[in-house]
Amino acid sequence: MANQRPYLHPNLPFTGCIQGGLFEGKTVTVSGRVLAGAERFFVNLQCVNNTSSDIALHFNPRYVGNSGHVVCNTLQNSCWGSEQKTKNTPLPRGSDFTLTFLVNRDSYSVIVNGSHFLEYLHRLPVSRVNAITVDGGVEIVSIAFQNPSLTINQKHPEVHRVRSKVTRGSGWNMQRHQQHESLIQAADTWSLAAPPPYSAPAYVLPYKTIIQGGFSPSKDITVQGCVNHNADKFSINLRYNSGIALHFNPRFNENVVVRNSLLKECWGKEERNGGMPFYRGQQFTVSITCDTQYYRIAVNGTQMFTYNHRYFLFQQIDILEVEGNISVSSVVV
Repeated sequence: MANQRPYLHPNLPFTGCIQGGLFEGKTVTVSGRVLAGAERFFVNLQCVNNTSSDIALHFNPRYVGNSGHVVCNTLQNSCWGSEQKTKNTPLPRGSDFTLTFLVNRDSYSVIVNGSHFLEYLHRLPVSRVNAITVDGGVEIVSIAFQNPSLTINQKHPEVHRVRSKVTRGSGWNMQRHQQHESLIQAADTWSLAAPPPYSAPAYVLPYKTIIQGGFSPSKDITVQGCVNHNADKFSINLRYNSGIALHFNPRFNENVVVRNSLLKECWGKEERNGGMPFYRGQQFTVSITCDTQYYRIAVNGTQMFTYNHRYFLFQQIDILEVEGNISVSSVVV
């Protein structure tokens, strides 16, 4: 199933359809800025039909004086349920934000700027949700949608590879572990054909993970995320013990993607050709494949760059590092 194209710079109040509705593993990511004088704003995941307009999740930051809090609720048959309140908000006035709603089996995970914020248990079936509404004291840069990508059925040996990819890495917390366990259970029963395997969007940057056995020819890595709307730069690094074999570095103020290597504590000559396929406020997928003579780098499914190897001890290239002005929703190694 193809991902829905994002809504860019919508005027408020805004209501847009969610193509294909919601289901377990799908994410909705809203990027923007809270206005300096905001009193409140809301994001609603709605169930719209000819007879009613229930709200499965009403996410509502409210501001009083110099403080604020968030109220979550559900509207069913024109009646509000009991409010779920937080004592504070990670979305202060005047701040930029990336707000992600991850659909779990029993709840929504709400992730703010890459960090888990709250869980909201389902009160209405997620299969009924078909629209998103945003209004209030915010400017919205983009509303993007990401489907889960699972390839596998328990009758096939690839399930083992899904398990190993999902469980590999460092820097986990319990919330992410539980989400990954849920994915492994889904991999045992689902049969969807759309790689790469899906991971929960709860990565705290800078993010590092181990590349088991090093980054040798025929291996590849994939990083998915969204560029912050005020981004300066970000980087994806393939590291070894004392240096960087590949430094992949989009720079938005220069409108260029820089590639380089750090060898013997010295940077080499930069490669800057090839165009700029990244845009502030938009989602991306970067895939890096190791060939015998060079790295092949694809962006959003299109081959964009090659980078000749400057460090050939591939087994020593065993750390993937991601950092900069982005939120990361998936890393597959």
